[in-house]
Amino acid sequence: MGIQDTPRASRLHIGLFGKRNVGKSSLINALTGQEISLVSPVPGTTTDPVSKSFELHGVGPVVFWDTAGLDDTGPLGRLRVEATRQAVEKTDLALLVLTELPQEELTWLSLFREKGIPVLVVLNQCDRLAESSLLSDAISQQMGGLPVLCVSAKTGEGIPQLRQAIQEAVPDDFWDLTITGDLANEGDVVLLVMPQDLQAPKGRLILPQVQTIRELLDKKCSVMSCTVDCLPATLTALKTPPHLIITDSQAFPTVWALKPPESLLTSFSILFAGYKGDIQAFLDGANAIAHLTERSTVLIAEACAHAPLTEDIGREKIPRLLRKTIGQGLSFDFVRGNAFPEDLSPYDLVIHCGACMFNRRHVLHRIAQAEQQKVPICNYGVVLAYLAGILDKVSFAK
Repeated sequence: MGIQDTPRASRLHIGLFGKRNVGKSSLINALTGQEISLVSPVPGTTTDPVSKSFELHGVGPVVFWDTAGLDDTGPLGRLRVEATRQAVEKTDLALLVLTELPQEELTWLSLFREKGIPVLVVLNQCDRLAESSLLSDAISQQMGGLPVLCVSAKTGEGIPQLRQAIQEAVPDDFWDLTITGDLANEGDVVLLVMPQDLQAPKGRLILPQVQTIRELLDKKCSVMSCTVDCLPATLTALKTPPHLIITDSQAFPTVWALKPPESLLTSFSILFAGYKGDIQAFLDGANAIAHLTERSTVLIAEACAHAPLTEDIGREKIPRLLRKTIGQGLSFDFVRGNAFPEDLSPYDLVIHCGACMFNRRHVLHRIAQAEQQKVPICNYGVVLAYLAGILDKVSFAK
């Protein structure tokens, strides 16, 4: 990804769902005007969800998810369908692609509606279907009156209309959500305190830092950066205290002790808790820490599938701090990447990372799953602020 590119997690995720050989891959190619997805007449060519980043004219930066057929069979087929089901968790807009009257598609339509995912029904291969208008009417009737878009990925028929429908189906507030919200506005001086450690190898900034800097510059804020050890000198160099200080959550106690009284304080992880998820759910989850005992079990969920490093925040620092508070008997389980248990009942608390690698839909799905199972869920930054005793003093974006 180039520095000018929109991060994948901030793009609109469009999932294409349908039976084998309905032309999902061909439809992606037609929508983008590029051969970005493998096409074959052999059923089941797409075996696992495949993602492709693209700038879709009139819509903006998107990720297309090309999924396996909903009617795949056999032991491997069932695994592929399950992988397709998991792709639903990160889908902002679903294209349900058909070439005949719906069967399995009706079950999937119910799933999309249950999860609040907008759906466009697409009748593909209209160039070779007899009486496609009658077929589209019948499909619409079976799908509760949803309009059906007739297209041909082969000839291009209906593709402009499908692009327009995608543009109109994007939730109104999708592009409005910002990282810093009302905490920073034009003309504000914002100081970023960014420890450089093993989590940010030499020559690199971690993604939340990069995204936050870019947004603050877009807001026409004045942005300064320093490491924790340089914070006193940086504050001295400023003519007036910064309006906002954003720190790495691990440095909360140090930064809180040094910050000017008039400066607001938050962390990258807390900002991303609201940007990617539900900050109120995470704040409620923090209250569960007071009820943990040495018989409790906590699940730590990391979005990155990186190999754990020395002094890893999720695998070492947070568990050590919680055991210091609760007791050495406190147990922890760990999951990374897309792995996340369906059954959360063994856990007394879930603590999620900042999820800079996930899109918001994916994080909200996990929050909803935890809430349905009545398991509190929190976030790295919120937990660290709670343990530092300053959760009621840090600022949250609105």
